[in-house]
Amino acid sequence: MPDALPTITVNCPYCGATFETLADVSAGDQNYIEDCSICCQPINFYLTIAANGEILSLLVYRDDE
Repeated sequence: MPDALPTITVNCPYCGATFETLADVSAGDQNYIEDCSICCQPINFYLTIAANGEILSLLVYRDDE
């Protein structure tokens, strides 16, 4: 099984900053909110995870989108 917490790079949809965060791929597809580590705005994350734990896609968007 791959590393349980891979690092993902995110571009904040509010301030445009790029930062890294961890993704828990052990639970499969996920939709969750995490604050931007730069501007502290709430970012919606949608992760699509393959059966082997690989991240297939990452969508980040603002709460008002």
